[in-house]
Amino acid sequence: MSEGERSREGANTAAPPGFKSGFVAIAGRANVGKSTLMNHLVGSKLSIVSAVPQTTRFPVRGVLHRDTCQVVFIDTPGIHKPRYLMNREMVHLAVRVLKEVDLIAVLVDASEGFGPGDRYVFDLLKDAGAPCFLILNKVDLMPRERLLPLMDEAGQGGRFAEIVPLSALTGENCDRLERLIIERMPAGPPLFPPDMLTDLPQRLARAEIIREQGFLQTRQEVPHATAVMVETIEKREDGLTRLDATLFVDRDSQKGILIGEGGRMMKAIGTASRRALESFLGGRVHLSLWVKVKEGWRDDTSLLRLIGLPLS
Repeated sequence: MSEGERSREGANTAAPPGFKSGFVAIAGRANVGKSTLMNHLVGSKLSIVSAVPQTTRFPVRGVLHRDTCQVVFIDTPGIHKPRYLMNREMVHLAVRVLKEVDLIAVLVDASEGFGPGDRYVFDLLKDAGAPCFLILNKVDLMPRERLLPLMDEAGQGGRFAEIVPLSALTGENCDRLERLIIERMPAGPPLFPPDMLTDLPQRLARAEIIREQGFLQTRQEVPHATAVMVETIEKREDGLTRLDATLFVDRDSQKGILIGEGGRMMKAIGTASRRALESFLGGRVHLSLWVKVKEGWRDDTSLLRLIGLPLS
């Protein structure tokens, strides 16, 4: 993300004449649609999505490839008031990314207007150094007569280089955002190979798919208290991929919810995860899941590193 990282990643790649490349942070408070936007722009589901705030726990990079440009989007954790070490590190990572990119796309939920959480994020942008686009997301959920006053309010003070209303869910106006971003990218070589969409390690990518199904199946407070660690990945000669994964929770009561009566919830999570993994990997998957109680894991530095959170 920094210039040093940029030069290392692109060092062995010749830059075609007129080629552009750069890093774009997708930032904002929790649950405004950051992951949905990055998935749409990249054209692949790289970040998990749910209606639960603080779903994204660490920056996820997704690469947009075009003939004359390569854009590396960084989906950052939602900026919020932290309670645990995990949450403090999430916010720290998000803020640090803002200082290491070429452009910042800060999202707000336009259907809700500007709240204290949005204004807190705006204040952080003062020290960012990179130009900022304000993305008014979820315009499909609001009457159009409310949009113009919101854009007028956002334009006061001239802090944003562009103000772009769109819907990350439907794709409305996302093509315009892409054009504006590419215009702002600096000259430079490709940063990633042309067939690479993300640098997320295999174990983390598969763990995130399982964690997403935990969100979707339980729809309770438990997913916030859940960590997923993929213990084993084995690709067999017959094409079957075998994965063993452990779900960590804080308390026995949370373990009971994840397992469910007669193991029904665990079976539902396992079945949904297997299908999602098979779609992602393009082949058959055998998935084994276990649930373990590890009290206070969100303040456990060793486990946080194991689940992919780079600690400061």
